[in-house]
Amino acid sequence: MAKIGVVGAGSWGIALAKLLHKNGHQVCVWSIIEDEVKMLIEKREHVDKLPGVKLPEDMEFTTDLRLTVAGKDVVVLAVPSPFIRSTSHNLRDLIVEGQIIVNVAKGIEEATLMTMSEVISDEVPQAKVTVLSGPSHAEEVGREIPTTIVVGAKEKETAEYVQNIFMNEVFRVYISPDICGIELGAALKNVVALAAGIADGLGYGDNTKAALITRGIAEISRLGIAMGGKAQTFSGLSGIGDLIVTCASLHSRNRKAGMLIGQGKTMDEAMKEVKMVVEGVYSAKAAIKLAEKYNVSIPIIEQVNKVLFENKPADEAVRELMVRDKKIEYAVLPWEE
Repeated sequence: MAKIGVVGAGSWGIALAKLLHKNGHQVCVWSIIEDEVKMLIEKREHVDKLPGVKLPEDMEFTTDLRLTVAGKDVVVLAVPSPFIRSTSHNLRDLIVEGQIIVNVAKGIEEATLMTMSEVISDEVPQAKVTVLSGPSHAEEVGREIPTTIVVGAKEKETAEYVQNIFMNEVFRVYISPDICGIELGAALKNVVALAAGIADGLGYGDNTKAALITRGIAEISRLGIAMGGKAQTFSGLSGIGDLIVTCASLHSRNRKAGMLIGQGKTMDEAMKEVKMVVEGVYSAKAAIKLAEKYNVSIPIIEQVNKVLFENKPADEAVRELMVRDKKIEYAVLPWEE
């Protein structure tokens, strides 16, 4: 049995806390919101974000960050990406040398262009930072629907330790040393999912969705490989796997926000209606800056930015993508002479 602190009581934090408790671990969940903690203690359920998922009586909930992380074998960091730096800063004096942090947030910090694990390591350099990602909606993990994800870590031993803590008969865990590739796939797929949602909102069909997924992973791979990620990662769980589920699922907040925008709502109106953090909005600008830095073409993500931040009509953005200059799908494939 491991002692585990889950920092963040949103849908993903709660789903993972339930999974970890089922695996026989001692789990304590933190939230900064007193009313949320009170609700979780009294109802044994997050009635707003994960209704119907009942939580065990011996799971702890608290607003005391020190209590949540002190003496824990693993700390799961499950706050939304815009709050990773501030939360990590608050953890700095609480985490001991070599303590494992498992980051499950997905995003890129716009000001620094750091991935979430880089932000955590910047604020908590004494921690062993790992990442958990893949095609996994909290609503399904909470209901114990079979799910497969990947854990990234610098050291194989650390990755295997985290793998053993999370893995069970409905939650299969692979391991990988490619933290960079895992995180970039996780962050950028949210932006492409916004595009997929916009297409749905415009009334387009399966052909359009398949095109966005396929060309979207091409953009993610180009940028990710330029930044040091490995090609195999983008064809795996945290690449094409996560992109498919986020573009297609009714649970996806990024797809839902995109759909509302495609139907004519502004970005602010869409985010307000979704009622949860739409992480793709925060990663979109950072993706453009990274593409400029590494001289990589990402036309879908570029058009998403124009729709989000320049009030470009969504149907016009799609038309521009369709009438661009003719291209070869894979320039590396040889032609017969």
